[in-house]
Amino acid sequence: QVLLVESGGGLVQPGGSLRLSCAASGLSFGEYAMSWYRQGPGKEREHVAWIISNGRVTRYAGSVEDRFRISRDNAKNMLYLQMNNLKTEDTAIYYCHAKWGTAEYWGQGTQVTVSS
Repeated sequence: QVLLVESGGGLVQPGGSLRLSCAASGLSFGEYAMSWYRQGPGKEREHVAWIISNGRVTRYAGSVEDRFRISRDNAKNMLYLQMNNLKTEDTAIYYCHAKWGTAEYWGQGTQVTVSS
């Protein structure tokens, strides 16, 4: 059974930082491209950041590329999202996503709320 379990969400003030983690199990993690998506209240799901299987290439949505950093540790089956200078518009549920060929999996999400 494939499991993607996010953690690290919470309430933070504007300008603050959070680090999200995603623990993967039940799959060959090092073979999967990994992503973070988010869905804010009343908004469609947005692809925030992406990293290839070996971690050497990353891509970001324009709204976060100067503030967020995606990384992975294939030895630990872990995916991370470092989020700096958070803004109120970053408030959303953040999802971990794994994809390899036609196989893809989602985590259950972790809530991030940016508010003063």
